[in-house]
Amino acid sequence: MTRHRPVPGRLRAPAPGWTTRADVVVVGSGIAGLTAALRIHAADPSLHLLVVTKDVLAAGSTQWAQGGIAAALGPGDTPEQHERDTLVAGAGACDVEAVRVLVTEGPEAVRELIALGTQFDHHPDGELSLTREGGHHRDRIAHAGGDATGAEIQRALIAAVERAPEIEVIQHALAVDLLRSADGSVAGLTLHVLGEGQHDGVGAVHCRAVVLASGGLGQVFSQSTNPSVSTGDGMAVALRAGARLRDLEFVQFHPTVMWLGPDSQGQQPLISEAVRGEGAFLVDFEGTRFMQGEHELADLAPRDVVAKAITRRMIETGKPHMWLDARHLGLPASEASPLGDRVGGEARDAVSRFWSKRFPTILGVCREHGVDPVTELIPVAPAQHYASGGVATDLWGRTSVPGLYATGEVACSGVHGANRLASNSLLEGLVFSRRIADVLPGELRAWAEPAVDHRSEGLVDGELRRAIQDVMTTRVGVLRTAAGLAEAIAFLGTLDPGDPDVGPPAWETSNVHTISTALAAAAALRTETRGSHWREDFPDRDDAKAGHVDSWLEGDGTISVEWTYALSTDPSTEVPA
Repeated sequence: MTRHRPVPGRLRAPAPGWTTRADVVVVGSGIAGLTAALRIHAADPSLHLLVVTKDVLAAGSTQWAQGGIAAALGPGDTPEQHERDTLVAGAGACDVEAVRVLVTEGPEAVRELIALGTQFDHHPDGELSLTREGGHHRDRIAHAGGDATGAEIQRALIAAVERAPEIEVIQHALAVDLLRSADGSVAGLTLHVLGEGQHDGVGAVHCRAVVLASGGLGQVFSQSTNPSVSTGDGMAVALRAGARLRDLEFVQFHPTVMWLGPDSQGQQPLISEAVRGEGAFLVDFEGTRFMQGEHELADLAPRDVVAKAITRRMIETGKPHMWLDARHLGLPASEASPLGDRVGGEARDAVSRFWSKRFPTILGVCREHGVDPVTELIPVAPAQHYASGGVATDLWGRTSVPGLYATGEVACSGVHGANRLASNSLLEGLVFSRRIADVLPGELRAWAEPAVDHRSEGLVDGELRRAIQDVMTTRVGVLRTAAGLAEAIAFLGTLDPGDPDVGPPAWETSNVHTISTALAAAAALRTETRGSHWREDFPDRDDAKAGHVDSWLEGDGTISVEWTYALSTDPSTEVPA
Protein backbone atom coordinates (compact mmCIF):
# COMPACT_ATOMS: atom_id res chain seq x y z
CA MET A 1 0.00 0.00 0.00
CA THR A 2 1.21 3.51 -0.80
CA ARG A 3 -0.07 6.82 0.50
CA HIS A 4 -0.03 10.23 -1.17
CA ARG A 5 -0.32 13.86 -0.22
CA PRO A 6 -3.59 15.09 1.33
CA VAL A 7 -6.57 16.25 -0.71
CA PRO A 8 -9.67 17.96 0.72
CA GLY A 9 -11.75 15.68 2.93
CA ARG A 10 -14.71 17.83 1.93
CA LEU A 11 -15.05 20.91 -0.20
CA ARG A 12 -15.16 24.26 1.52
CA ALA A 13 -18.59 25.74 0.84
CA PRO A 14 -21.12 28.05 2.49
CA ALA A 15 -23.57 26.51 4.93
CA PRO A 16 -26.70 25.34 3.09
CA GLY A 17 -29.13 28.19 2.64
CA TRP A 18 -32.08 25.94 1.79
CA THR A 19 -33.13 22.36 2.37
CA THR A 20 -35.47 19.93 0.69
CA ARG A 21 -36.26 16.22 0.96
CA ALA A 22 -36.48 13.30 -1.42
CA ASP A 23 -36.41 9.57 -0.85
CA VAL A 24 -33.85 9.04 -3.59
CA VAL A 25 -31.55 11.50 -5.36
CA VAL A 26 -30.16 10.56 -8.77
CA VAL A 27 -27.10 12.59 -9.76
CA GLY A 28 -26.80 12.72 -13.54
CA SER A 29 -29.14 12.78 -16.52
CA GLY A 30 -27.58 10.52 -19.14
CA ILE A 31 -28.71 7.03 -20.03
CA ALA A 32 -27.63 5.70 -16.62
CA GLY A 33 -29.27 8.38 -14.50
CA LEU A 34 -32.56 8.69 -16.36
CA THR A 35 -32.93 4.91 -16.67
CA ALA A 36 -32.37 4.57 -12.93
CA ALA A 37 -34.94 7.27 -12.17
CA LEU A 38 -37.56 5.83 -14.53
CA ARG A 39 -37.09 2.27 -13.31
CA ILE A 40 -37.11 3.18 -9.61
CA HIS A 41 -40.27 5.19 -10.18
CA ALA A 42 -41.87 2.23 -11.95
CA ALA A 43 -40.84 -0.12 -9.13
CA ASP A 44 -42.31 2.11 -6.40
CA PRO A 45 -44.31 5.15 -7.56
CA SER A 46 -44.76 6.27 -3.95
CA LEU A 47 -41.09 7.26 -3.65
CA HIS A 48 -40.17 10.90 -4.10
CA LEU A 49 -37.43 10.92 -6.73
CA LEU A 50 -35.17 13.87 -7.47
CA VAL A 51 -32.87 14.01 -10.50
CA VAL A 52 -30.13 16.64 -10.31
CA THR A 53 -27.95 17.45 -13.29
CA LYS A 54 -24.99 19.77 -13.63
CA ASP A 55 -26.27 21.44 -16.77
CA VAL A 56 -29.51 20.82 -18.65
CA LEU A 57 -30.95 17.33 -18.98
CA ALA A 58 -29.38 16.75 -22.40
CA ALA A 59 -25.87 18.06 -21.67
CA GLY A 60 -24.08 14.91 -20.50
CA SER A 61 -21.92 12.39 -22.35
CA THR A 62 -24.79 10.23 -23.62
CA GLN A 63 -25.77 12.71 -26.33
CA TRP A 64 -22.23 12.55 -27.74
CA ALA A 65 -22.28 8.78 -28.23
CA GLN A 66 -22.03 8.32 -31.99
CA GLY A 67 -21.42 4.65 -32.70
CA GLY A 68 -24.32 3.04 -30.91
CA ILE A 69 -25.20 0.45 -28.30
CA ALA A 70 -23.93 -3.14 -28.43
CA ALA A 71 -26.15 -6.18 -27.83
CA ALA A 72 -26.56 -9.65 -29.29
CA LEU A 73 -29.61 -8.80 -31.39
CA GLY A 74 -28.60 -9.96 -34.86
CA PRO A 75 -28.98 -13.31 -36.64
CA GLY A 76 -26.44 -15.84 -35.46
CA ASP A 77 -25.17 -13.64 -32.65
CA THR A 78 -25.33 -14.81 -29.02
CA PRO A 79 -24.59 -13.39 -25.58
CA GLU A 80 -21.74 -15.90 -25.34
CA GLN A 81 -20.06 -14.39 -28.41
CA HIS A 82 -20.57 -10.87 -27.03
CA GLU A 83 -19.09 -12.06 -23.72
CA ARG A 84 -16.04 -13.48 -25.46
CA ASP A 85 -15.33 -10.23 -27.31
CA THR A 86 -15.79 -8.21 -24.12
CA LEU A 87 -13.37 -10.40 -22.17
CA VAL A 88 -10.74 -10.26 -24.90
CA ALA A 89 -10.93 -6.45 -25.01
CA GLY A 90 -10.79 -6.30 -21.20
CA ALA A 91 -7.35 -7.93 -21.22
CA GLY A 92 -7.85 -10.24 -18.28
CA ALA A 93 -9.17 -7.60 -15.88
CA CYS A 94 -12.93 -8.06 -16.32
CA ASP A 95 -15.27 -9.40 -13.67
CA VAL A 96 -16.63 -12.31 -15.67
CA GLU A 97 -19.88 -12.47 -13.71
CA ALA A 98 -20.51 -8.77 -14.41
CA VAL A 99 -19.81 -9.31 -18.11
CA ARG A 100 -22.27 -12.20 -18.15
CA VAL A 101 -24.93 -9.98 -16.59
CA LEU A 102 -24.25 -7.30 -19.21
CA VAL A 103 -24.49 -9.54 -22.25
CA THR A 104 -27.40 -11.71 -21.10
CA GLU A 105 -29.60 -8.85 -19.86
CA GLY A 106 -28.51 -6.46 -22.61
CA PRO A 107 -30.81 -7.56 -25.45
CA GLU A 108 -33.96 -7.25 -23.33
CA ALA A 109 -32.80 -3.88 -22.01
CA VAL A 110 -32.32 -2.57 -25.55
CA ARG A 111 -35.73 -3.87 -26.62
CA GLU A 112 -37.30 -2.02 -23.69
CA LEU A 113 -35.42 1.10 -24.76
CA ILE A 114 -37.05 0.71 -28.17
CA ALA A 115 -40.45 0.23 -26.52
CA LEU A 116 -39.83 3.45 -24.61
CA GLY A 117 -39.68 5.30 -27.93
CA THR A 118 -36.05 5.16 -29.07
CA GLN A 119 -35.99 5.09 -32.88
CA PHE A 120 -33.01 3.06 -34.03
CA ASP A 121 -32.10 2.79 -37.70
CA HIS A 122 -33.68 -0.06 -39.68
CA HIS A 123 -33.14 -1.64 -43.07
CA PRO A 124 -35.83 -1.17 -45.74
CA ASP A 125 -37.19 -4.62 -44.84
CA GLY A 126 -37.80 -3.45 -41.28
CA GLU A 127 -34.94 -5.33 -39.66
CA LEU A 128 -32.80 -3.49 -37.12
CA SER A 129 -29.69 -2.07 -38.78
CA LEU A 130 -26.58 -3.35 -37.01
CA THR A 131 -22.96 -2.44 -37.65
CA ARG A 132 -19.56 -3.53 -36.33
CA GLU A 133 -16.91 -1.71 -34.32
CA GLY A 134 -13.43 -2.49 -33.02
CA GLY A 135 -13.09 -5.73 -31.07
CA HIS A 136 -16.46 -7.15 -32.19
CA HIS A 137 -16.60 -10.26 -34.34
CA ARG A 138 -20.28 -9.71 -35.18
CA ASP A 139 -22.44 -6.86 -36.42
CA ARG A 140 -24.16 -6.01 -33.11
CA ILE A 141 -24.09 -2.21 -32.82
CA ALA A 142 -27.57 -0.67 -33.02
CA HIS A 143 -27.46 2.97 -34.10
CA ALA A 144 -29.82 5.87 -34.67
CA GLY A 145 -29.77 8.78 -37.08
CA GLY A 146 -26.66 7.27 -38.63
CA ASP A 147 -24.23 8.59 -36.04
CA ALA A 148 -26.57 10.29 -33.55
CA THR A 149 -27.40 7.31 -31.36
CA GLY A 150 -26.73 8.98 -28.03
CA ALA A 151 -28.79 12.02 -28.93
CA GLU A 152 -31.76 9.83 -29.91
CA ILE A 153 -31.55 7.76 -26.73
CA GLN A 154 -31.30 10.94 -24.68
CA ARG A 155 -34.35 12.37 -26.46
CA ALA A 156 -36.44 9.29 -25.74
CA LEU A 157 -35.42 9.16 -22.07
CA ILE A 158 -36.07 12.86 -21.49
CA ALA A 159 -39.50 12.49 -23.09
CA ALA A 160 -40.25 9.58 -20.74
CA VAL A 161 -39.19 11.62 -17.70
CA GLU A 162 -41.39 14.49 -18.85
CA ARG A 163 -44.30 12.04 -18.96
CA ALA A 164 -43.64 11.25 -15.29
CA PRO A 165 -44.18 14.57 -13.47
CA GLU A 166 -43.69 12.78 -10.15
CA ILE A 167 -39.94 12.74 -10.94
CA GLU A 168 -38.61 16.12 -9.84
CA VAL A 169 -35.70 17.58 -11.79
CA ILE A 170 -33.22 20.27 -10.75
CA GLN A 171 -30.96 21.47 -13.57
CA HIS A 172 -27.76 23.51 -13.29
CA ALA A 173 -26.96 21.74 -10.01
CA LEU A 174 -23.41 20.78 -9.03
CA ALA A 175 -23.13 18.04 -6.40
CA VAL A 176 -20.74 19.31 -3.72
CA ASP A 177 -20.56 16.60 -1.04
CA LEU A 178 -22.53 13.75 0.49
CA LEU A 179 -24.08 14.14 3.92
CA ARG A 180 -23.66 11.09 6.17
CA SER A 181 -25.47 9.88 9.25
CA ALA A 182 -23.75 8.89 12.48
CA ASP A 183 -23.26 5.32 11.23
CA GLY A 184 -21.66 6.49 7.98
CA SER A 185 -24.62 5.83 5.68
CA VAL A 186 -26.04 8.32 3.21
CA ALA A 187 -28.23 11.02 4.76
CA GLY A 188 -28.25 13.59 1.99
CA LEU A 189 -26.34 15.67 -0.48
CA THR A 190 -25.25 19.30 -0.71
CA LEU A 191 -25.79 21.06 -4.03
CA HIS A 192 -24.92 24.35 -5.62
CA VAL A 193 -27.62 25.38 -8.05
CA LEU A 194 -26.53 27.74 -10.80
CA GLY A 195 -28.30 30.25 -12.98
CA GLU A 196 -31.91 29.37 -13.53
CA GLY A 197 -32.04 26.45 -11.14
CA GLN A 198 -35.04 25.79 -8.94
CA HIS A 199 -33.10 26.93 -5.87
CA ASP A 200 -30.32 29.47 -5.63
CA GLY A 201 -26.89 28.84 -4.20
CA VAL A 202 -25.78 26.04 -1.88
CA GLY A 203 -28.48 23.91 -0.31
CA ALA A 204 -29.00 20.46 1.15
CA VAL A 205 -31.20 17.60 0.02
CA HIS A 206 -31.97 15.17 2.83
CA CYS A 207 -32.56 11.72 1.41
CA ARG A 208 -32.41 7.99 2.08
CA ALA A 209 -30.29 6.98 -0.91
CA VAL A 210 -28.15 8.55 -3.63
CA VAL A 211 -27.55 7.07 -7.07
CA LEU A 212 -24.42 8.48 -8.72
CA ALA A 213 -24.71 8.54 -12.52
CA SER A 214 -22.58 11.61 -13.08
CA GLY A 215 -20.30 10.40 -15.86
CA GLY A 216 -16.55 10.35 -16.25
CA LEU A 217 -13.35 12.30 -15.70
CA GLY A 218 -12.43 13.52 -19.18
CA GLN A 219 -11.56 17.06 -18.12
CA VAL A 220 -8.67 15.67 -16.06
CA PHE A 221 -6.82 15.75 -19.41
CA SER A 222 -6.11 18.58 -21.84
CA GLN A 223 -7.89 16.90 -24.76
CA SER A 224 -10.95 14.70 -24.36
CA THR A 225 -14.06 13.69 -26.25
CA ASN A 226 -16.02 14.29 -23.03
CA PRO A 227 -18.11 17.44 -22.50
CA SER A 228 -16.93 20.21 -20.19
CA VAL A 229 -19.11 18.94 -17.33
CA SER A 230 -17.03 15.73 -17.03
CA THR A 231 -14.75 16.81 -14.19
CA GLY A 232 -14.89 13.62 -12.12
CA ASP A 233 -17.32 15.11 -9.60
CA GLY A 234 -19.16 11.89 -8.77
CA MET A 235 -15.98 9.91 -8.23
CA ALA A 236 -14.56 12.63 -5.99
CA VAL A 237 -17.81 12.96 -4.01
CA ALA A 238 -17.83 9.18 -3.44
CA LEU A 239 -14.16 9.09 -2.45
CA ARG A 240 -14.64 11.86 0.12
CA ALA A 241 -17.66 10.01 1.52
CA GLY A 242 -15.61 6.87 2.18
CA ALA A 243 -16.29 4.83 -0.97
CA ARG A 244 -13.56 2.91 -2.74
CA LEU A 245 -12.52 3.70 -6.29
CA ARG A 246 -11.23 0.88 -8.48
CA ASP A 247 -8.97 0.61 -11.54
CA LEU A 248 -8.65 4.35 -12.23
CA GLU A 249 -5.48 3.68 -14.22
CA PHE A 250 -7.52 2.12 -17.02
CA VAL A 251 -8.32 5.28 -18.99
CA GLN A 252 -9.30 4.65 -22.58
CA PHE A 253 -7.87 6.94 -25.21
CA HIS A 254 -9.98 6.82 -28.36
CA PRO A 255 -7.65 6.28 -31.31
CA THR A 256 -9.49 8.42 -33.85
CA VAL A 257 -10.18 11.86 -32.46
CA MET A 258 -9.96 14.70 -34.96
CA TRP A 259 -6.66 16.52 -34.56
CA LEU A 260 -7.28 20.25 -34.39
CA GLY A 261 -3.72 21.45 -33.87
CA PRO A 262 -1.05 21.32 -31.15
CA ASP A 263 -2.69 23.97 -28.97
CA SER A 264 -6.24 22.67 -29.00
CA GLN A 265 -7.80 22.19 -25.55
CA GLY A 266 -11.03 20.81 -24.09
CA GLN A 267 -13.62 18.72 -25.88
CA GLN A 268 -12.41 17.38 -29.23
CA PRO A 269 -14.47 15.98 -32.15
CA LEU A 270 -14.77 12.20 -32.08
CA ILE A 271 -14.55 10.26 -35.33
CA SER A 272 -16.58 7.22 -34.39
CA GLU A 273 -15.15 3.74 -34.62
CA ALA A 274 -18.20 2.97 -36.73
CA VAL A 275 -16.51 4.87 -39.59
CA ARG A 276 -13.81 2.18 -39.57
CA GLY A 277 -16.56 -0.39 -39.12
CA GLU A 278 -17.93 0.73 -42.49
CA GLY A 279 -14.53 0.32 -44.14
CA ALA A 280 -12.36 3.38 -43.42
CA PHE A 281 -8.72 2.70 -42.55
CA LEU A 282 -5.71 4.39 -41.04
CA VAL A 283 -2.67 5.52 -43.01
CA ASP A 284 0.51 7.37 -42.16
CA PHE A 285 1.96 10.35 -44.03
CA GLU A 286 3.40 7.97 -46.66
CA GLY A 287 0.01 6.38 -47.26
CA THR A 288 0.97 3.11 -45.55
CA ARG A 289 -1.84 1.13 -43.88
CA PHE A 290 0.12 0.51 -40.70
CA MET A 291 -2.61 -1.44 -38.84
CA GLN A 292 -2.24 -4.39 -41.18
CA GLY A 293 -0.14 -6.97 -39.38
CA GLU A 294 -0.66 -5.30 -35.98
CA HIS A 295 -3.73 -7.39 -35.11
CA GLU A 296 -6.01 -9.94 -36.75
CA LEU A 297 -8.75 -7.31 -36.94
CA ALA A 298 -6.37 -4.69 -38.39
CA ASP A 299 -8.12 -1.28 -38.28
CA LEU A 300 -10.92 -2.77 -36.17
CA ALA A 301 -8.64 -4.06 -33.42
CA PRO A 302 -9.57 -3.14 -29.82
CA ARG A 303 -9.11 0.53 -29.06
CA ASP A 304 -6.00 0.15 -26.91
CA VAL A 305 -4.24 -1.70 -29.75
CA VAL A 306 -5.15 0.97 -32.31
CA ALA A 307 -4.30 3.89 -29.99
CA LYS A 308 -0.89 2.40 -29.22
CA ALA A 309 -0.19 1.71 -32.90
CA ILE A 310 -1.05 5.30 -33.85
CA THR A 311 1.07 6.67 -31.01
CA ARG A 312 4.02 4.47 -31.97
CA ARG A 313 3.83 5.58 -35.59
CA MET A 314 3.61 9.23 -34.51
CA ILE A 315 6.75 8.79 -32.40
CA GLU A 316 8.60 6.90 -35.15
CA THR A 317 7.81 9.49 -37.82
CA GLY A 318 7.85 12.62 -35.67
CA LYS A 319 4.39 13.54 -36.93
CA PRO A 320 1.69 15.06 -34.67
CA HIS A 321 -1.11 12.85 -36.02
CA MET A 322 -2.03 10.11 -38.48
CA TRP A 323 -4.76 10.02 -41.13
CA LEU A 324 -8.12 8.28 -41.51
CA ASP A 325 -9.05 7.49 -45.11
CA ALA A 326 -12.81 7.28 -45.66
CA ARG A 327 -12.95 8.64 -49.21
CA HIS A 328 -14.18 5.34 -50.62
CA LEU A 329 -17.11 4.66 -48.27
CA GLY A 330 -20.28 3.80 -50.16
CA LEU A 331 -18.42 2.55 -53.26
CA PRO A 332 -18.47 -1.07 -54.37
CA ALA A 333 -15.24 -2.81 -53.46
CA SER A 334 -14.37 -3.18 -57.14
CA GLU A 335 -14.45 0.60 -57.61
CA ALA A 336 -12.65 1.67 -54.43
CA SER A 337 -8.95 2.26 -55.07
CA PRO A 338 -6.52 1.28 -52.28
CA LEU A 339 -6.38 4.86 -50.98
CA GLY A 340 -9.91 5.86 -51.98
CA ASP A 341 -8.43 8.56 -54.23
CA ARG A 342 -11.59 9.99 -55.79
CA VAL A 343 -11.98 13.69 -56.55
CA GLY A 344 -15.09 13.92 -58.68
CA GLY A 345 -17.73 12.30 -60.83
CA GLU A 346 -20.17 9.59 -59.91
CA ALA A 347 -17.82 8.03 -57.36
CA ARG A 348 -17.62 11.25 -55.39
CA ASP A 349 -21.40 11.62 -55.48
CA ALA A 350 -21.85 8.08 -54.15
CA VAL A 351 -19.41 8.70 -51.31
CA SER A 352 -21.13 11.99 -50.49
CA ARG A 353 -24.53 10.32 -50.36
CA PHE A 354 -23.18 7.60 -48.07
CA TRP A 355 -21.62 10.09 -45.65
CA SER A 356 -24.76 12.23 -45.58
CA LYS A 357 -26.94 9.27 -44.66
CA ARG A 358 -24.67 7.19 -42.40
CA PHE A 359 -22.53 9.83 -40.68
CA PRO A 360 -24.26 13.20 -41.05
CA THR A 361 -23.08 14.51 -37.69
CA ILE A 362 -19.43 13.61 -38.23
CA LEU A 363 -19.59 14.96 -41.78
CA GLY A 364 -20.84 18.30 -40.49
CA VAL A 365 -18.22 18.49 -37.74
CA CYS A 366 -15.38 17.68 -40.14
CA ARG A 367 -16.51 20.32 -42.61
CA GLU A 368 -16.93 22.81 -39.77
CA HIS A 369 -13.23 22.32 -39.07
CA GLY A 370 -12.20 22.65 -42.69
CA VAL A 371 -11.94 18.98 -43.72
CA ASP A 372 -14.25 17.30 -46.24
CA PRO A 373 -14.00 13.54 -45.57
CA VAL A 374 -15.60 12.82 -48.95
CA THR A 375 -12.46 14.04 -50.73
CA GLU A 376 -9.84 14.52 -47.99
CA LEU A 377 -8.07 12.49 -45.35
CA ILE A 378 -9.12 13.19 -41.75
CA PRO A 379 -6.27 14.04 -39.34
CA VAL A 380 -6.62 11.90 -36.20
CA ALA A 381 -4.75 11.27 -32.96
CA PRO A 382 -5.65 9.54 -29.67
CA ALA A 383 -7.40 11.58 -26.97
CA GLN A 384 -9.00 10.69 -23.65
CA HIS A 385 -12.38 9.10 -24.19
CA TYR A 386 -13.62 6.84 -21.39
CA ALA A 387 -12.84 5.85 -17.80
CA SER A 388 -13.13 2.09 -17.36
CA GLY A 389 -12.50 2.48 -13.62
CA GLY A 390 -14.56 4.41 -11.11
CA VAL A 391 -16.55 3.89 -7.92
CA ALA A 392 -16.33 0.19 -7.07
CA THR A 393 -19.74 -1.51 -7.10
CA ASP A 394 -21.19 -4.97 -6.83
CA LEU A 395 -23.50 -6.50 -9.44
CA TRP A 396 -26.42 -4.41 -8.15
CA GLY A 397 -24.68 -1.03 -8.19
CA ARG A 398 -24.03 -0.94 -4.44
CA THR A 399 -20.88 0.86 -3.28
CA SER A 400 -19.00 0.42 0.00
CA VAL A 401 -21.05 3.27 1.56
CA PRO A 402 -24.55 2.18 2.71
CA GLY A 403 -27.22 3.96 0.71
CA LEU A 404 -24.85 5.01 -2.07
CA TYR A 405 -25.19 3.40 -5.51
CA ALA A 406 -23.29 4.10 -8.73
CA THR A 407 -23.96 3.32 -12.38
CA GLY A 408 -22.58 4.22 -15.79
CA GLU A 409 -19.15 5.71 -16.38
CA VAL A 410 -18.80 6.97 -12.79
CA ALA A 411 -18.89 3.33 -11.63
CA CYS A 412 -16.54 0.39 -11.93
CA SER A 413 -18.91 -2.55 -12.32
CA GLY A 414 -16.17 -4.82 -13.62
CA VAL A 415 -17.48 -5.22 -17.16
CA HIS A 416 -14.81 -3.18 -18.95
CA GLY A 417 -11.68 -4.54 -17.33
CA ALA A 418 -8.55 -2.88 -18.69
CA ASN A 419 -10.15 -1.66 -21.90
CA ARG A 420 -13.81 -1.05 -22.74
CA LEU A 421 -15.17 -2.86 -25.77
CA ALA A 422 -16.71 -0.39 -28.22
CA SER A 423 -20.36 0.54 -27.56
CA ASN A 424 -20.56 -1.40 -24.29
CA SER A 425 -20.77 1.84 -22.29
CA LEU A 426 -24.36 2.77 -23.11
CA LEU A 427 -25.34 -0.84 -22.48
CA GLU A 428 -23.62 -0.87 -19.09
CA GLY A 429 -25.50 2.22 -17.93
CA LEU A 430 -28.76 0.75 -19.15
CA VAL A 431 -28.34 -2.74 -17.63
CA PHE A 432 -26.89 -1.81 -14.23
CA SER A 433 -29.33 1.07 -13.68
CA ARG A 434 -32.13 -1.45 -14.16
CA ARG A 435 -30.48 -3.69 -11.60
CA ILE A 436 -30.21 -0.85 -9.07
CA ALA A 437 -33.93 -0.25 -9.49
CA ASP A 438 -34.57 -3.92 -8.79
CA VAL A 439 -33.02 -3.75 -5.30
CA LEU A 440 -32.97 -0.14 -4.10
CA PRO A 441 -36.64 0.27 -3.08
CA GLY A 442 -36.39 -2.76 -0.80
CA GLU A 443 -33.10 -1.60 0.72
CA LEU A 444 -34.03 1.97 1.64
CA ARG A 445 -32.94 2.80 5.14
CA ALA A 446 -34.95 4.84 7.62
CA TRP A 447 -34.58 8.60 7.52
CA ALA A 448 -31.50 9.74 9.43
CA GLU A 449 -30.23 13.18 10.31
CA PRO A 450 -26.85 14.22 8.91
CA ALA A 451 -24.10 13.97 11.51
CA VAL A 452 -21.56 16.68 12.25
CA ASP A 453 -18.90 16.47 9.55
CA HIS A 454 -15.38 16.41 10.98
CA ARG A 455 -13.57 15.93 7.67
CA SER A 456 -10.93 18.54 6.88
CA GLU A 457 -12.17 21.00 4.29
CA GLY A 458 -10.24 22.73 1.55
CA LEU A 459 -10.18 23.88 -2.05
CA VAL A 460 -7.74 23.96 -4.96
CA ASP A 461 -7.67 27.22 -6.91
CA GLY A 462 -9.69 27.04 -10.12
CA GLU A 463 -6.89 28.80 -12.02
CA LEU A 464 -4.69 25.71 -11.56
CA ARG A 465 -6.88 23.44 -13.69
CA ARG A 466 -4.94 23.99 -16.92
CA ALA A 467 -1.66 23.12 -15.20
CA ILE A 468 -3.17 19.93 -13.77
CA GLN A 469 -4.54 18.93 -17.17
CA ASP A 470 -1.20 19.54 -18.86
CA VAL A 471 0.78 17.38 -16.45
CA MET A 472 -1.82 14.62 -16.58
CA THR A 473 -1.75 14.64 -20.40
CA THR A 474 2.04 14.60 -20.72
CA ARG A 475 2.85 12.29 -17.79
CA VAL A 476 -0.28 10.15 -17.26
CA GLY A 477 -1.62 10.00 -20.81
CA VAL A 478 -1.29 7.30 -23.46
CA LEU A 479 2.38 6.62 -22.59
CA ARG A 480 3.42 6.26 -18.95
CA THR A 481 6.74 5.73 -17.16
CA ALA A 482 7.80 5.58 -13.52
CA ALA A 483 9.67 8.87 -13.90
CA GLY A 484 6.76 10.64 -15.56
CA LEU A 485 4.25 9.36 -13.04
CA ALA A 486 6.52 10.43 -10.19
CA GLU A 487 6.72 13.92 -11.70
CA ALA A 488 2.95 14.12 -11.94
CA ILE A 489 2.43 12.89 -8.37
CA ALA A 490 5.04 15.32 -7.05
CA PHE A 491 3.44 18.25 -8.89
CA LEU A 492 -0.04 17.36 -7.69
CA GLY A 493 1.33 17.07 -4.17
CA THR A 494 2.48 20.70 -4.24
CA LEU A 495 -1.10 21.89 -4.76
CA ASP A 496 -2.15 21.82 -1.12
CA PRO A 497 -5.70 22.94 -0.43
CA GLY A 498 -5.51 26.69 0.06
CA ASP A 499 -7.97 29.57 0.38
CA PRO A 500 -9.22 30.41 -3.12
CA ASP A 501 -12.57 31.95 -3.92
CA VAL A 502 -15.43 29.57 -3.15
CA GLY A 503 -17.47 28.58 -6.19
CA PRO A 504 -17.82 26.15 -9.10
CA PRO A 505 -14.34 26.76 -10.64
CA ALA A 506 -12.61 25.85 -7.37
CA TRP A 507 -15.00 22.96 -6.61
CA GLU A 508 -14.54 21.42 -10.05
CA THR A 509 -10.78 21.94 -10.01
CA SER A 510 -10.57 20.38 -6.55
CA ASN A 511 -12.37 17.33 -7.94
CA VAL A 512 -10.03 17.23 -10.94
CA HIS A 513 -7.05 17.43 -8.56
CA THR A 514 -8.38 14.68 -6.27
CA ILE A 515 -9.11 12.26 -9.11
CA SER A 516 -5.83 13.10 -10.85
CA THR A 517 -3.94 12.21 -7.67
CA ALA A 518 -5.75 8.89 -7.29
CA LEU A 519 -5.36 8.06 -10.98
CA ALA A 520 -1.62 8.80 -11.09
CA ALA A 521 -1.07 6.82 -7.91
CA ALA A 522 -2.91 3.78 -9.31
CA ALA A 523 -0.95 4.01 -12.58
CA ALA A 524 2.33 4.10 -10.65
CA LEU A 525 1.36 1.02 -8.67
CA ARG A 526 0.50 -1.05 -11.75
CA THR A 527 3.96 -1.96 -13.07
CA GLU A 528 2.83 -3.71 -16.25
CA THR A 529 1.20 -2.91 -19.56
CA ARG A 530 -2.40 -4.11 -19.77
CA GLY A 531 -5.21 -2.88 -21.97
CA SER A 532 -5.42 0.89 -21.94
CA HIS A 533 -2.66 1.19 -19.30
CA TRP A 534 0.65 1.42 -21.18
CA ARG A 535 3.89 1.54 -19.21
CA GLU A 536 6.93 2.08 -21.45
CA ASP A 537 9.21 0.91 -18.64
CA PHE A 538 7.11 -2.25 -18.12
CA PRO A 539 6.02 -3.03 -21.70
CA ASP A 540 4.76 -6.56 -21.08
CA ARG A 541 1.59 -7.87 -19.53
CA ASP A 542 2.31 -9.54 -16.19
CA ASP A 543 -0.41 -11.94 -15.08
CA ALA A 544 1.02 -11.92 -11.56
CA LYS A 545 -0.35 -8.36 -11.50
CA ALA A 546 -3.74 -9.20 -12.97
CA GLY A 547 -5.71 -7.90 -10.01
CA HIS A 548 -7.44 -4.64 -9.22
CA VAL A 549 -6.06 -1.44 -7.71
CA ASP A 550 -8.29 0.23 -5.13
CA SER A 551 -8.04 3.84 -3.97
CA TRP A 552 -9.58 5.36 -0.87
CA LEU A 553 -9.30 8.42 1.35
CA GLU A 554 -7.78 8.14 4.80
CA GLY A 555 -9.06 10.15 7.76
CA ASP A 556 -6.21 12.63 7.42
CA GLY A 557 -7.05 13.31 3.77
CA THR A 558 -4.30 11.21 2.22
CA ILE A 559 -5.13 8.92 -0.69
CA SER A 560 -4.08 5.29 -0.30
CA VAL A 561 -3.81 2.78 -3.15
CA GLU A 562 -3.23 -0.95 -2.97
CA TRP A 563 -3.87 -4.26 -4.67
CA THR A 564 -7.10 -5.64 -3.29
CA TYR A 565 -7.23 -9.09 -4.85
CA ALA A 566 -5.79 -10.87 -7.82
CA LEU A 567 -7.45 -12.42 -10.82
CA SER A 568 -6.43 -16.00 -11.40
CA THR A 569 -4.99 -17.11 -14.73
CA ASP A 570 -8.51 -18.37 -15.45
CA PRO A 571 -10.39 -15.07 -15.95
CA SER A 572 -13.68 -16.69 -15.00
CA THR A 573 -12.69 -16.79 -11.32
CA GLU A 574 -11.16 -14.44 -8.79
CA VAL A 575 -9.06 -15.40 -5.80
CA PRO A 576 -7.84 -13.43 -2.78
CA ALA A 577 -4.51 -11.67 -3.25
